[in-house]
Amino acid sequence: MAITEIVLIHGPEEALADRALEVALAARSDFERTTLMGSELEVGKFSDVVAPSLFSEKRVIIVKDLQDSVAEVSEEINQYFEKFEVDPNLHLIFLHAGGVKGKGLIEKIKKLKPEYVACEPLKKASDKAEFVKNEFARHGRKISQDGIEALVDATGNDTRELASACSQISSDTDPKKITIDETDISKYYQGRVEATGFDVADAVILGDSKNSLISLRNALESGTDPVMIVSAIASSVRALAKVSDAPKHVKSFELAGALGMAPWQIDKARRQLNKWRPGMITFAITELSKADVGIKGGEVDGAFALERAVLAIAENVARGGASASV
Repeated sequence: MAITEIVLIHGPEEALADRALEVALAARSDFERTTLMGSELEVGKFSDVVAPSLFSEKRVIIVKDLQDSVAEVSEEINQYFEKFEVDPNLHLIFLHAGGVKGKGLIEKIKKLKPEYVACEPLKKASDKAEFVKNEFARHGRKISQDGIEALVDATGNDTRELASACSQISSDTDPKKITIDETDISKYYQGRVEATGFDVADAVILGDSKNSLISLRNALESGTDPVMIVSAIASSVRALAKVSDAPKHVKSFELAGALGMAPWQIDKARRQLNKWRPGMITFAITELSKADVGIKGGEVDGAFALERAVLAIAENVARGGASASV
């Protein structure tokens, strides 16, 4: 398949941008590479690297963080495209994180009909599922629908963690197994407290204050990112919210499609909901929001902010929601 001379990787989702760049460079494995950072580009540098080569070797120029280029550099690149001529030996790959900065230059590049790769956040469950399916296929593996849903649930909204998990699970799971399923996903995460924080989430959701703290401290000591712990708890709370609104008489496998959850996840949430009362989900979300702000710089001790939230939610569940907002 022919490859185009210009590639535009556009959007804020870094994990998707990294994957797109990896694919673009793999298609140009025999090209000499030069990487430029938009924030560091000085006037004249871009023109120097794209100047014709005396030896006609194949070259690919990668410009990262194009949105951070100063106005003079953007104008220099713009002028280059005013007189652009296709050179099969010179390929250009631009990465732009989206937004209004450098929008005019992006429109100019689009007019040249580049290979365009959109890297928007994966907000829909269907988009995440498709991403997981493609990642496993990229590693030469298959995964069941329940397995996909279990993995998406375990990683929350972190696409980079999702991609990393796909790679690791593909490698760790017995290659003789034709299709990876939710059992494999469960085994993977049960053995990796440091990677997910879902042990913390399970203890919190059950209102087990003691084990919530023990799991939290173990996870932090083993290097778990506090953001991932918040994500794990939030994912469990979201599951409770979905299931709480669903008809109780309908079987889990009948609800799976509508809720975007695996049947086993629905059954688990239903069991956990026995301890939750009206207003407790709102209370938990509020506490997690405070913790999220705290660990991202809003407080001097982010770990303490997370510990405070974990205890507040677990104790509230244990009390039966006595202090929950209605």
